[in-house]
Amino acid sequence: MKESFEEQTAIFLSIVKWITLAVIIGVLVGGSTTVFLKLLQISTGYSYQVPYYYISLPFIFVICAFIINKLAPQSKGHGTEKVIEAVHKRNGKINVGVIPIKLFTTIITIAAGGSVGKEGPSGQIGAGLASLFSDILRLDDRDRKKLVICGISAGFAAVFGTPISGAIFGLEVLYVGAVMYDVMLPSFISGIIAYHVCISFGITYFHSHINFLPTFSQSFFLIVMFAGIVFGTISFAFIESFRAVEHYVEKWQLNEYLKNFIGGTALVAFIFLFSAKYAGLGVETVELELAGKEYAFWYDFLLKMLFTIITLSFGGSGGVVTPIFFIGAAAGSLFAQILHVDNATFAAIGMVSLLSGAANTPIAASIMGLELFGPAVATYAAISCVISFLMTGHRSIYPSQILSTKKASAIQVEMGEEMHKLSATVGPGGRLSLDRLRKLWDAMR
Repeated sequence: MKESFEEQTAIFLSIVKWITLAVIIGVLVGGSTTVFLKLLQISTGYSYQVPYYYISLPFIFVICAFIINKLAPQSKGHGTEKVIEAVHKRNGKINVGVIPIKLFTTIITIAAGGSVGKEGPSGQIGAGLASLFSDILRLDDRDRKKLVICGISAGFAAVFGTPISGAIFGLEVLYVGAVMYDVMLPSFISGIIAYHVCISFGITYFHSHINFLPTFSQSFFLIVMFAGIVFGTISFAFIESFRAVEHYVEKWQLNEYLKNFIGGTALVAFIFLFSAKYAGLGVETVELELAGKEYAFWYDFLLKMLFTIITLSFGGSGGVVTPIFFIGAAAGSLFAQILHVDNATFAAIGMVSLLSGAANTPIAASIMGLELFGPAVATYAAISCVISFLMTGHRSIYPSQILSTKKASAIQVEMGEEMHKLSATVGPGGRLSLDRLRKLWDAMR
């Protein structure tokens, strides 16, 4: 009896401790994210009114690269990836100088027309503040790691207005196929608090509940599953293209800042050639597709992929999730047009399915479908999200994720390794199945 009482007391004290810490982190991250979002709104409001505002991109890429290299190398790339790396390799220890640098470079990148997202700096801001607070309280490495995860969750929840999926994202994005249940309570609390802090300061979010109510049928369910396969394949293509371009650019025997300038010039040329629609956040296009007021062209998702890859491979600063939303919504709209199904429904399903596949976060993406679009679409989105997650295979837009489970028993892959180090091969059982499939195909021909 005494041991049981002591156990319950220890658990109670731990709950009180983490509720307190989570509330503080939620307030800090919510406040800082509010500042970031308002500054971003002001800067884009001014810059987008200037004709040909995007011609400054070559210089902006050079400025961003110079500032990051000199002042905060940890803020390089698309934000969330660096936080994942810090959690796995440095127990969440993050240089607080990352916060203002990431905030500033992301704002000027987006304001100049760079195709990046706004969640990267929010995640790094949240993680950086949590790491700083851990140092002030002299928390041990384990507690710092947990608090930094809360910071990621709060940042994601605050920037997109999705408190539950934001919390889950922070837990799920670190490991492919595993969730850290011991951090679930503080992540939920910090995400919810951060979201409501932003709301209280006047931040508004786009939530588009889809009223389309499809009658459940075998044919429609098959269409949803087929959509998951398509979106997973697009996620696969995006990740592989991103990786290939980054490796190709790294091999250039040129000064780094000259590379930045060349990339910015190429992006300006593509904007003149195609449209400024693919520059910046692209949120307006996503909103129109989700409202059923705009139908994507067949090349929209491909061009957004191209613009994003160029921006992040040549020195631009920012996140990758907002471009993923654009790519997914455009791909979903195109899918709907081809199969003559509801445009808004499949734009919504595509949006969260691309996130699920590219980031390996099927639970967070499924819950986001519910938070953003309501229950009418959420059940179908969940199926598509899981299939997309599986179809993407053992790769990720966040190379520092750790693999915790295989996506198919026929695949041979090293568990516990970072995603960018993996070499997945088909095992003997899988090869036998493939041989049988080939023989069946030959027989049918």
